[in-house]
Amino acid sequence: MQQPNNSSNNNLPRNWDEALTLQLNDEENVLAWIETDLDSELRFSKGIVIVTNQRLLAKMYTSEIWHSWSYRQGLLLTHRDYAGIGCLELFDAHARLMYWRYRVGSSDRVVNRLIESFAQQLDRHLTGKLHQEADAVVQCPNCGASMAGEQNDCRVCEKQSHVPPSTWTLFRLWRFAKPYKGRLLIGFLLTLCSTAATLVPPYLTMPLMDNVLIPYQNGQPINDELVALYLSGLLGASILAWILGWARTYMLALVSERIGADLRTTTYEHLLNLSQEYFGGKRTGDLMARIGAETDRINLFLSLHLLDFATDVIMIVMTAMILISINPSLALVTLVPLPIIAWLIHLVRDRLRIGFEKVDRIWAEVNNVLADTIPGIRVIKAFAQEKRESARFCAANQRNLQINDRVNKLWSLFTPTVTLLTEVGLLIVWIFGIWQISKDEITVGVLTAFLAYIGRFYIRLDSMSRIVSITQKAAAGTKRIFDILDHISSVPESTSPVHLPTVQGQIELRNVGFRYGTRSITRDINLVIKPGEMIGLVGHSGSGKSTLVNLICRFYDVSEGAILIDGHDIRSLPIAEYRKHIGLVLQEPFLFYGTIAENIAYGKPDAMPSEIVSAARAAHAHEFILRLPHGYDSLVGERGQALSGGERQRISIARALLINPRILILDEATSSVDTTTEKDIQEALDNLVRGRTTIAIAHRLSTLREAHRLIVLDRGSIVEIGNHAELMAREGFYYRLYQAQVRNVDTEDRGFVPIVEHSVAGEHK
Repeated sequence: MQQPNNSSNNNLPRNWDEALTLQLNDEENVLAWIETDLDSELRFSKGIVIVTNQRLLAKMYTSEIWHSWSYRQGLLLTHRDYAGIGCLELFDAHARLMYWRYRVGSSDRVVNRLIESFAQQLDRHLTGKLHQEADAVVQCPNCGASMAGEQNDCRVCEKQSHVPPSTWTLFRLWRFAKPYKGRLLIGFLLTLCSTAATLVPPYLTMPLMDNVLIPYQNGQPINDELVALYLSGLLGASILAWILGWARTYMLALVSERIGADLRTTTYEHLLNLSQEYFGGKRTGDLMARIGAETDRINLFLSLHLLDFATDVIMIVMTAMILISINPSLALVTLVPLPIIAWLIHLVRDRLRIGFEKVDRIWAEVNNVLADTIPGIRVIKAFAQEKRESARFCAANQRNLQINDRVNKLWSLFTPTVTLLTEVGLLIVWIFGIWQISKDEITVGVLTAFLAYIGRFYIRLDSMSRIVSITQKAAAGTKRIFDILDHISSVPESTSPVHLPTVQGQIELRNVGFRYGTRSITRDINLVIKPGEMIGLVGHSGSGKSTLVNLICRFYDVSEGAILIDGHDIRSLPIAEYRKHIGLVLQEPFLFYGTIAENIAYGKPDAMPSEIVSAARAAHAHEFILRLPHGYDSLVGERGQALSGGERQRISIARALLINPRILILDEATSSVDTTTEKDIQEALDNLVRGRTTIAIAHRLSTLREAHRLIVLDRGSIVEIGNHAELMAREGFYYRLYQAQVRNVDTEDRGFVPIVEHSVAGEHK
């Protein structure tokens, strides 16, 4: 699928451009188009559908015929999709005129824009607004949004690109710092006092030079009491600064560590509360990097660099005040480089921020490769793809290196420039100070004190300039963290929750429909499941079976209609409280790293050992567990890799049994195991389903013969309902599905393998 373009047909693919030019009339412009890639029999074949300001045009690449429909009353262009295949349909008042099929990818926006352009042009022709150029519609080349002809900028792109400077995002951390504001105030006062203490020694050097050392050089005796007083002051100020500095650092480090821990915990808890939909569009490595590396970076910034920055600011302000009080003119010369450095910081700040945001995104790509390859190492080795994955990692790492090189190129120029300016400033102070001494306007002691203060002043100024990069890194990390915290779950908690003391297990689906983005997955589902009833969901892949299960578990919320438990809309129930009544056994059971006992008791952490053993016995898992070296204390390895598929499945069943749910979901629980293991698991499932409302999805239809009813789905709708015998007697959709599966099973059981003959260069095999 291709993105729609603006009114110039020169934006069409080359293979269509020349042919279309011969078809267009005078003053006819292309407004939107899509390139389809399937024919009516779902074979790969390119075609194109074009909306112009005069008509709808279409052509298949293999055909010489252009189809054309002028805008008229009753004309309608719609689209639908099913199981990854989209269909554009053109109707008039009497019948369907034409349809085009395509593979659904990132094409939803493209199709919507095409239909929108078609509807707008149809309306203009029917209402007579054919010559209002201001109303002409074109497509934004970046996002595909519709724009009026007089618009130069796309409002959608403008809105998305208007992002406030991310440095201000750091102020949002006050939400996490507020509980510690008392400690922060103490830390600030300690910083103020310790900084003031460090400024005492340079001030004492001035009388020490003028009243002791210079008179001594002129032949006067040294005043021992005065020397002792000044040196005691120097020593006392240094010790006091050390004590206050230690207390300040310790206090603020404690606070920053707690802010970082709270930030990490809050982000993780918020992430867990987001809906399944959010995780469908995210990479594991990226989320791990945000919660791990980004929070560590923020914590480091708060505990060390922010403290240094605050000290630098206080030092510069207090030093400037002291210098002005000693000699205003010399102080003014000292502060000359400050505006230039401030201008440089402003110049590079945004560039560094953008650069570090790119660094974070690229680093997330590196983490994503690791998150993909390490868990999938068996598949990598099985297909001998070590070199390929190594090349993928090297490519991501190389992109990371290139982005860092660009940032470092800017930063490497900025830092020496600031250092050069401070050195020049120091030289200017020497020149101006010597000139003032020659004029008897200041003493040598004053110049010495100035040089001591200036040394500290410029060191702090240089330190502040270096913190620019650290601040921008922290700001970029904070923005990525708040991208998670600002995300609102599409499955929200009820504001007025209803608490059910007991759950009987009756499930009712009323006119349930669900759309994922713009794709319609299920529609008009009406079904009542009685308490204790077992139903089976059957149908082709993509018919909506797993979607219904996800909706009942409330991993997603319905787009239309409602799902009720015992007469209560599940959206009115607290999510965690509701899901405690649901036991879920998946096709691919997920086990956490830990012991078998811990995995069985995952849904009920306070379960007694006897309860765990009873659940394992009912799941036919007790025997194989006892054969393990450490029994129930045996480690299952990461994701349960130390166990076979059947063993993992039986532990999953035991986990569901232990919580004693009223509603049981079996999502193809036996499809990935052999026939012998399936028999054991089926016996365990018989224990599990007894007395519970059960919804089962099974790959093998024979496993659903005991279900009270079978719900047959096709294209997101219910097409048949009944038990196995009733549906077989109807010889409808289920009958054909069952017969096709039986034939495949018979073929496999007989060991029949079709022989295909090939003719290669005259040689017959």
